[in-house]
Amino acid sequence: MKVRIELAYKTPKGTEAAFVSDEMPAAKALLIAQDLMKTGRAFELAFVDSQDNTWTTKELTKLMEGIKTEPHDVKVYFDGGFDLGARDSGLGCVIYYKQNNKSYRLRKNALVQELNTNNEAEYAAFHLGLQELEFLGVHHLPVTFVGDSKVVINQLNGEWPCYERELSLWIDRIEAKLEKMGIQPEYEVVSRKMNREADQLASQALKGIEITSTIEIP
Repeated sequence: MKVRIELAYKTPKGTEAAFVSDEMPAAKALLIAQDLMKTGRAFELAFVDSQDNTWTTKELTKLMEGIKTEPHDVKVYFDGGFDLGARDSGLGCVIYYKQNNKSYRLRKNALVQELNTNNEAEYAAFHLGLQELEFLGVHHLPVTFVGDSKVVINQLNGEWPCYERELSLWIDRIEAKLEKMGIQPEYEVVSRKMNREADQLASQALKGIEITSTIEIP
């Protein structure tokens, strides 16, 4: 969860000014806010999240304590592959998250046969990642989705229009699930090399190799 700090500040001689910080992780914002309050010159301090919800120090501290026991700091890598000859699609997703002060990596793939294009496979892989988040119990948090498909990322973030009916249906399906789960998506396009874990999972699915695993990572 990211927030910005909003506060008023008064110098020893009584000059006042208002300040707004850049967005930063909530834990970092709490540390900075605590340091500012020690000066005795900061007041009317509040935290504002990406949805423009306002939190007091007490409220945000309580929220962060509760989040520790649930999956958070979530990043989802996704990739889809399509075999034109066999009409098969391989889907892969890798989810990194933290819970109870530990870090985890979840890997999942799937082989599906009802899709018709590589772009559909990419959307289906994104949706697979969403399903895994739902199983994990991720809700009402910002989540970063990472993929090498410019079509999927740019259509989901609204930068590119979508004219294909099948892809529009995938967008509707994904946006409905994001809203239902309360997830605030952030999107990132990377090279195929930077998305190799999800790419490998999609390729393994096309070969009939099924993978479902979760491990703790250093």
